[in-house]
Amino acid sequence: MTTTVRTLSVGASLERADARLKVTGQALYAHEYPVEGVAYAALIQATIARGTIESIDDGAARELPGVLAVLTHENALALVPPENRELAVLQSPRVSYRGQIVGAVIAERLEIAREAAALVRLRYATEPHDVELSPDHPRLRRPKSVIGSPADTDHGDLESAVAGAAVSVDERYTTAAVHANPMEPHATLAVWDGDSVTIYESSQFAAGAQSAVAAAFELKRENVRVISGYVGGGFGSKGYPRPHMFVVVMAAKLCGRPVKIALTRRQMYPIAGYRTPTTQRVRVAADSDGRLVAVGHDACVQISRLHEFVEPVGFDARTLYRAENRSTSHRIVDLDVPSPGFVRGPGHVPGSFGLESAMDELAERLGIDPIELRLRNQPDIDQESGLPFSSHGLATCLREGAERFGWPRPKRREGGWLIGAGVAAASFPCYQQASSATARAEPGGRFTVQIDATDIGTGARTVLAQIAADELDVPYELVDLELGDSRLPYAIGAFGSMGTASWGHAVLDACRALRLALDEAGELPDDGLEASANTAEALKAPKRYSSAAFGAQFAEVRVDSVTGETRVSELLGMFAVGKVISPPLARSQLLGGMTWGIGAALLEESVMDVGFGDYVNCDFASYHIASCADVERLEVRWIDEEDAHVNPVGAKGIGELGHVGVAAAIANAVYAATGVRVRDLPITPEKLLTRN
Repeated sequence: MTTTVRTLSVGASLERADARLKVTGQALYAHEYPVEGVAYAALIQATIARGTIESIDDGAARELPGVLAVLTHENALALVPPENRELAVLQSPRVSYRGQIVGAVIAERLEIAREAAALVRLRYATEPHDVELSPDHPRLRRPKSVIGSPADTDHGDLESAVAGAAVSVDERYTTAAVHANPMEPHATLAVWDGDSVTIYESSQFAAGAQSAVAAAFELKRENVRVISGYVGGGFGSKGYPRPHMFVVVMAAKLCGRPVKIALTRRQMYPIAGYRTPTTQRVRVAADSDGRLVAVGHDACVQISRLHEFVEPVGFDARTLYRAENRSTSHRIVDLDVPSPGFVRGPGHVPGSFGLESAMDELAERLGIDPIELRLRNQPDIDQESGLPFSSHGLATCLREGAERFGWPRPKRREGGWLIGAGVAAASFPCYQQASSATARAEPGGRFTVQIDATDIGTGARTVLAQIAADELDVPYELVDLELGDSRLPYAIGAFGSMGTASWGHAVLDACRALRLALDEAGELPDDGLEASANTAEALKAPKRYSSAAFGAQFAEVRVDSVTGETRVSELLGMFAVGKVISPPLARSQLLGGMTWGIGAALLEESVMDVGFGDYVNCDFASYHIASCADVERLEVRWIDEEDAHVNPVGAKGIGELGHVGVAAAIANAVYAATGVRVRDLPITPEKLLTRN
């Protein structure tokens, strides 16, 4: 008698669960759901940066055939004031930033709504606005916290350590404001049925949108249903509700019919959030052997006058390298701008540019290879918490990446091109939050897993099906996933690179419970059998380990000695991310992050017009992102890393890690090629030419 051993799904390169639906156009996104009688909303946005609406003339708009309603603060529904005042849309005549939603027109057809919106005339009482971030700003202040962590940390005596060090670096670095620009624009479709509303929303967190609408409109949570079945990217911008969603829900209620909107690309810039510009002072100091004695990182970022979101720029400096004397601080300035928010790799992307550039400068002054400097300063424990690491693969990433890349690569010249190489470390914390799932054995022999997770294109349907299949000991093809609906078991949103860990834990537990129930039942009941799980209790246990994903980024660039044009010839990322559930999806996520890193290093910059009071390059014609022509040779690799402590799935976050460290590696390579140290992103030709 022979025993058949089933091939495991986890770790296998399987077809994406939603591949056929997407390529055949059957996967429905928020704006595409077929709803009868739908009307269209067009937004009216403020044309001043600060002031008050004095009068509104909407007569011409209301007379246009097909117009159903014109909403302004004068006739909008009253909302319960939210904690984030940017979401108190149409609740007052105050204007806090240019592009703020100050009205909306609802019409039978989209073109009518847009035409009518253009006919509405508003008269403002303008006030002087302030949109310039500066570390010397008179309103500079310390925030209450930085995403739940202390704004400042101090260990030892940084000032004395720097002053007494053999070698030190004390430099300022800046990064530009950047906008996320997911492929699918933000979209909302709202359908009321009595006191209940169903919202089809392009959201990374259906349950979060549900809670926000229920609170604002004083509804029971169960009377609000949010469906986010398929989402075309988010990068953090869809992780929390945006003002347009409340406008659409309000409009549908007042008009008594379904209403929908898809933001234009230009509208997304003031409405959908962005990464704040940063100014950073980084200090690193070492003894003559290259052992760090001090690491300091002070960051200044902007917030809006309506909401305090603080970019965690200094977090890497707290834990990435061993140093007895450490200090980090975050300072904020409230300006007349839209609220910044989460953008892929929050804090760690801009912060790693400053820290990893400074480490490169320190290595040069010490006369030590920059990889060797990093290897000499690997921490034994998490210096902030005092906990041991569940695993720590940075040193292995540096060594194996260096071997594969062929490090060191000497500076060389080919014709008019100056060529050099650079390296940077990358790190992103491993987060996990409570989630729930239900697993069901169906009478026909298939299995259904339900969880209100959101697949924003990263492949959640696939990896969760893989996890479920192995726990149920069935083929991957027999598992069906139901996601993206607030009526399903609660799940944390698709952000913070915590999706696979959080949802996978819940799915694993639910499938384990179902398998036990099936064993106890002996045979499947006619109507099937199901089991549920919630990870809240398991996550209450005290933390015994600190966990993070790590990586090393290696870049080779060539710089035109005449024009200053910079091209990335090669980019290698070597990563330590625990158990890789789906190799193709992991590679895709890391590759995407690295590609964005090229854009952040060389191209992306939201340009503020101080007099106008707004970012002016609000489309792909003038906001430059990396395209295929900018990506010459990218290689993604990861080490074999088993981590039994990080979470029951054994997986670390991938989505954001690939973006971290790329800009610093490119900047360090540019310096190696040209001898010009650019400390201000993006690295544009004039910054190289004016310093030669």
